[in-house]
Amino acid sequence: MSISHAPPGPREPDISEISKQGTQHGSQQGPRQGADLDLTPIAPASSRRTRVPRSLRRTTGPLLLLALWQLLSTTGVLTPDVLASPGRIAQVGWDLIADGSLPGAIGTSLRRVAGGLLLGTVIGVGLALASGLFRVGEDLVDAPVQMLRTVPFVGLIPLFIIWFGIGEAPKIAIITLGVTFPLYLNVYAGIRGVDAQLIEAGESLGLSRWGLVRHVVLPGALPGALTGLRYSLGIAWLALVFAEQVNADSGIGFLMVQARDFLRTDVIVVCLIVYAFLGLLADFVVRTLERLLLQWRPTFTGR
Repeated sequence: MSISHAPPGPREPDISEISKQGTQHGSQQGPRQGADLDLTPIAPASSRRTRVPRSLRRTTGPLLLLALWQLLSTTGVLTPDVLASPGRIAQVGWDLIADGSLPGAIGTSLRRVAGGLLLGTVIGVGLALASGLFRVGEDLVDAPVQMLRTVPFVGLIPLFIIWFGIGEAPKIAIITLGVTFPLYLNVYAGIRGVDAQLIEAGESLGLSRWGLVRHVVLPGALPGALTGLRYSLGIAWLALVFAEQVNADSGIGFLMVQARDFLRTDVIVVCLIVYAFLGLLADFVVRTLERLLLQWRPTFTGR
């Protein structure tokens, strides 16, 4: 057997040789080029811009709206019988606080929302766990819940009055019904949205069924549950508006009904502002919980 030797072709340079040659070339050219060029550090575009504090940016819109409102009231475009001016509303709000009617009404409304929210959370989360963790539970629970959630809870007010009377029970029942379904949908979607590979990884590590639920399923469903809680709080305040206008003798809604009878738009606007601030406060509490409980989840916060 004869072995033919082919003439050696051009050898590809090794990466170490390329870097060595580049270093030598840079050392030879560097001093001369450095003497000719004046290099200045370039700052990122984001650092060159003058940043306005976010708190100031968030208050700019409401302040502009308030200024426009005051301007329209001063020029007579908005008459007091249509919409009172911001100054008049501030004075009426202070008077309601001074005589104690507004703090008492806020306390009554908060108790109703807290009771309805507690019952709705227990019912909604319980149904979601039964339907999300077990196929039998889904077959028994999901279809009736999907049917009931399409029924407007406001339309059930007359039925609740017949069942529970005209006391506190129908008001709390309306809030409970409004809170239950958003929590159910979001918790159920969070449970079923857990990655199946995480379940398989937990099983390979020897976790029991309860261990999978505790360490994998529930943490994975927590973002959806908190989103459902935020949405449920908004529905709770909406349900409270309807509930407190049905044979109520106290609460923010009761003040609104009295103001409607006497054509007091200033009192009505004060009550609406109170509703808005209470809803904003509740949303702030839930967002704080999200930051505390979901520190492990990286999220996009905007640019």
